[in-house]
Amino acid sequence: MENIKNQAKTAVCELLDIADLKAGQILVVGCSSSEIIGGQIGKQSSYDTAKEVFSAIYEETKRRGVFLAAQCCEHLNRALIVESECAEKYGLEAVSVCPQPKAGGSFATAAWLNFEAPVAVEHIRAHAGLDIGGTLVGMHLREVAVPVRLSVSAIGEANILCARTRPKYIGGERAKYTPFEE
Repeated sequence: MENIKNQAKTAVCELLDIADLKAGQILVVGCSSSEIIGGQIGKQSSYDTAKEVFSAIYEETKRRGVFLAAQCCEHLNRALIVESECAEKYGLEAVSVCPQPKAGGSFATAAWLNFEAPVAVEHIRAHAGLDIGGTLVGMHLREVAVPVRLSVSAIGEANILCARTRPKYIGGERAKYTPFEE
């Protein structure tokens, strides 16, 4: 279990650094505890595994002042668990649901039980994302997602995919993306 926790900590630290997330920005994480332990997504939920991964990720996001959004599973339509402060800051409408390990997912359940003031929301536009085990977090990222490679490619047996986001480039052939200097 310690190895899984270390892999999660390494992954989140590298992603937060590469994505250059600032305090008050959002990291969305989808996590299949089933995949981490070598099972099939949605078939072998392990709350103990999810809790270890959650604690490693939450400790680092909290230390940096970054909001963590924990994606629920398909049974809750991939809703997200966030701190009420995050929902208020970004104008996110809360919905009435409380995740469980087999209806919402173990990772989202760990978030619900460990956040100071958790709320569930249906939609978010996160600044970066960490997908552990093929949970499909892309729907919760801002429009221009840029893949990020880390030194770790898995947590336990689960493959990970990461992304940061950036503002859209607009304009034509004369557009510049750095400030004008006299």
